[in-house]
Amino acid sequence: AAAVSEAKKGRVEYRADRTGCVHVPVGKVSFTAEALVANTEVVVNEVRRAKPETIKGQYLLSCTLSSTMGPGIKLAISGGNA
Repeated sequence: AAAVSEAKKGRVEYRADRTGCVHVPVGKVSFTAEALVANTEVVVNEVRRAKPETIKGQYLLSCTLSSTMGPGIKLAISGGNA
């Protein structure tokens, strides 16, 4: 019951596939541009926060945003030791 409640509130779990790519939804077509930007920033920051202590160097190499079947748009990410 708690998991269903959290899912309805918008909680999203993510994990990397075997190639290290993380696929996570950041919004829907009905979202405003501002909401999509805010959600994308939250996801990028959360991935950075989850970086294991044992990993050295750059952790987040690139970020691409796309619709389910649409072309990807490469995003410029910053933040130092990503």
